[in-house]
Amino acid sequence: MNSVASQPQATPSFLVGHIPIYGDTILAPMAGFSDLPYRSLCREYGSAMSYTEFVSAMALLNGPNQKSLRMLAYREEERPVVFQIFDSEADRLEQAAVMIAEFKPDIIDINMGCSVRNVAGRGAGAGLLRDPEKIGKIFSQLSSALPIPVTGKIRLGWNENSLNYKEVVSAMESNGASLVAVHGRTKEQAYQGLANWDAIAEVVESTRLPVIGNGDVRTASDIAQMKSHTGCAAVMIGRGAIGHPWVFQGRDRDEIAFSEKAELILRHFELLLDFYGVRLSLLVIRKHIARYLKGHAGIKDLQHGLVNVQSVDEFHELLARVVARLEDQATEPRQ
Repeated sequence: MNSVASQPQATPSFLVGHIPIYGDTILAPMAGFSDLPYRSLCREYGSAMSYTEFVSAMALLNGPNQKSLRMLAYREEERPVVFQIFDSEADRLEQAAVMIAEFKPDIIDINMGCSVRNVAGRGAGAGLLRDPEKIGKIFSQLSSALPIPVTGKIRLGWNENSLNYKEVVSAMESNGASLVAVHGRTKEQAYQGLANWDAIAEVVESTRLPVIGNGDVRTASDIAQMKSHTGCAAVMIGRGAIGHPWVFQGRDRDEIAFSEKAELILRHFELLLDFYGVRLSLLVIRKHIARYLKGHAGIKDLQHGLVNVQSVDEFHELLARVVARLEDQATEPRQ
């Protein structure tokens, strides 16, 4: 099956402000994974929007460095493009958003879901969920200052004793937000336990904003079940999409031939080379290969060998050897 996404349907699935969205599955913004190379692959395979990795407002205001600017890089064919930023203060978020709006994204998104200590612990990311009034202020300021839609990604609350997601969404909607993405876990849960799809359904019932559901989606069946269970406008896929862009085509991991995976690894590596150069690409591809070939016996040699690879030719030679061996194993008759 070709990796090129199908042509957009005539009628959008939903609108984010004035921006039409064609499709109902979306790659989640993930630090270290939703960079331009992998994002653009997923967009080709059918992801309906391109969210960048989250970028610190403070880092932008201190003078954007090469890393920050690289995180905001995108291709025109990725549109609609969403820049995601984070901070604990409305004024810094507004200033950073106005600054990066000059790069012409379609949408700016506020991260209110990151649960890691050095983000949530200082009041940014999921730390904002403790203060719905501040969230209202943030969206009031940004929606007034920007000519493009402002959206947010949230969790259900700080912990099970503070499930204030409907209050948070109300504050967003009342102050100019154009969409909310809801991860069905609390900050305290991080990625443990089951995502609460009932809570996502409650958000859908309580707001006129388009709602994107997120959490525990790994298969084509999960996508359909979340949409049916929650009524959400679209489904956001995070960990389930790492090493598996085919999920945006409605295909499950066990449907993908090994040869197709190997072909995509090579293509992904070429995109990485173009974006990062040789040294960084050889580092970045390691974590992706582990996900692409998850479940295949005999990939440890490849992972160990990658540590010593120093050139593009060496990478190609190592991958070819491992692919040939795995393909031989796959065709050997069982005893």
